Amino acid sequence: MSTGMYQSPMEVAVYQLHNFSISFFSSLLGGDVVSVKLDNSASGASVVAIDNKIEQAMDLVKNHLMYAVREEVEVLKEQIKELLEKNSQLERENSLLKTLASPEQLEKFQSRLPAEVLCTEEQSPGAAAPAQHSGGSAV
Repeated sequence: MSTGMYQSPMEVAVYQLHNFSISFFSSLLGGDVVSVKLDNSASGASVVAIDNKIEQAMDLVKNHLMYAVREEVEVLKEQIKELLEKNSQLERENSLLKTLASPEQLEKFQSRLPAEVLCTEEQSPGAAAPAQHSGGSAV
């Protein structure tokens, strides 16, 4: 690159920054690289034009990212909804099975459970109690 057409190092730096910014944003968006030449007669107007192009490119990237994030959030909300429904169904089934099981069967089942599962059930008895009540009323 020849620096003869630029009057100051600042103009060279602005030109290089512009080429980097436009190339970078164009590659992100899959577009063609836009080139703007700076000349000595209109360097002030060129800097403003460059700033405008950079701002437009940044707005495009921001809009694209916001759209992608919103889309991902919708997918995740749907997955959460499905998982909550499945969890609720499994809790109802578990409660029903507990009410239908004999005390001997429950004791035999609990003796097979790992100690970790029993500890978590003992620490949160409030979580297990509503499931039993909802299941008991459903039968």
